[in-house]
Amino acid sequence: MGRRCRSATIKDIAAELKLDWHAVKELEKQYMVAQLAKGGRPGPKVIGIDEISISKRHTYRIVVSDLVRQRPIWFGGEDRSQASMGQFYEWLGNRKSQGVRLAVMDMWKPFRNATQACAPNAAILFDKFHVLRHLGEALDKVRKSEYARLSGHQRRYIKGQKYTLLSRWDNLTLESRQALKILLAANKRINTAYLLKESFGQLWSYEREGWARRFFENWRASLRWQRLKPYERFAEMIDRHWDGIAAYCKPENKVSLGFVEGLNNKIRVIQRRAYGLRDEEYLRLKILTCMLPAL
Repeated sequence: MGRRCRSATIKDIAAELKLDWHAVKELEKQYMVAQLAKGGRPGPKVIGIDEISISKRHTYRIVVSDLVRQRPIWFGGEDRSQASMGQFYEWLGNRKSQGVRLAVMDMWKPFRNATQACAPNAAILFDKFHVLRHLGEALDKVRKSEYARLSGHQRRYIKGQKYTLLSRWDNLTLESRQALKILLAANKRINTAYLLKESFGQLWSYEREGWARRFFENWRASLRWQRLKPYERFAEMIDRHWDGIAAYCKPENKVSLGFVEGLNNKIRVIQRRAYGLRDEEYLRLKILTCMLPAL
């Protein structure tokens, strides 16, 4: 039954086996507890830190993953505060916290402060996907400002193109690619912002910090006279957090940055299946066992 519940809802399993819904849920929880016991106590060297929203009222929990073994290892906290992040290191223990050599996270200061205090040997690396999300938000602000500046028929190329602009070219349909080409040809400022957004990902390809810094300074210099205020603010943010971005240049920090993003997608699927279920312990077990092998 536990194996079946990994790919189906409690409701479907209960109906299929003609069992009580609550009985199926409790049996699945017992199965997941056994999975965790078999997985053993983690001693991670490289961790990924992220937060998830568990309600519409901005209630957050922290998820920490072992990026070497590629599995979530901790779910908890009361919010996104430094104290909540500190609960993870307290659970991990001082000796194992000292053994963490790299922590991948977003640019949220409480996570960084807690890690520097409790795991002083860990280098801080800011997650590429969170950084690029900020750049995507800057591009969307440029799109909105252009829509507000223009009027009449000039707006028709911009309207409804938010996700076309923010998506990767490879993920666009033929129709969306044609719409994007028309938009970029029709609006010079959006075209410039789009090209700058596409080129910025090159920053993570450098193996020496000096080369990465030179690329960033050239990228920032290209913003002059472009009247792209959201991009200028983004560049200032990158400058303030440079150490956590440049850390990726070191060979020992070349970890897979896609795992945390993939885990987030898996968690969203889990939350949709458990919609309306208010048992947080059940959600915790689902998340912590989602990457473990079946028993």
